Amino acid sequence: MNLLDSLGSLRSLTAGPWIYPVVAASILLDVFLPVLPSGFLVITAATAAATATAASPDVPSLLPLLLCAASASVLGDFLAYRLARRGGARLDRAIARSRRLSLAQERLGTALARGGGLLVVLARFAPAGRSVVSLGAGAAKRRIKDFLPWSALAGVTWASYSVGLGWLGGQWLGATWFSAGVSTLALFLAGGLAAYLIRRPAAAPAPVS
Repeated sequence: MNLLDSLGSLRSLTAGPWIYPVVAASILLDVFLPVLPSGFLVITAATAAATATAASPDVPSLLPLLLCAASASVLGDFLAYRLARRGGARLDRAIARSRRLSLAQERLGTALARGGGLLVVLARFAPAGRSVVSLGAGAAKRRIKDFLPWSALAGVTWASYSVGLGWLGGQWLGATWFSAGVSTLALFLAGGLAAYLIRRPAAAPAPVS
């Protein structure tokens, strides 16, 4: 087997039940360490799952992978929220010094006060956006019942999109590194779009005649 053949299949790297705790740990921790490749891990596992056969029973299954990714995402958000909520004055000063965190905190508060949390969902896709929003919600002492349902929707949406990308890539291009790379690029593009929408200034209210 040559080098291309050995790299061509992802099944040997994702086979076995260990892939679920590895994916969960990566997603759980990347709210604190956004450099972790959690999205790539989810896509890689889903790519391998797309070409699973009866001869490869150890390859990840899509539904458990989706549930694992979504649950870890929500749990990570909740832990970051609780940590920031209990952070005290020191964390408040750190946020005050960061324009990005301060702006996110202000916009998140406005969105939740109006009964909408689309910002939480968009931030789940944007680079480091999940960290900023979860920590900002906790530091601003937002009610957990206002934040957590949107966090759950964000986690399910992100996990479904990531797993779906991996599955589609595996169906079209096979369980290869190229397929996983193409799907990961699509995830990065979605993140870029989310970041653009978050940074776009809110529309000014229409004047009352």
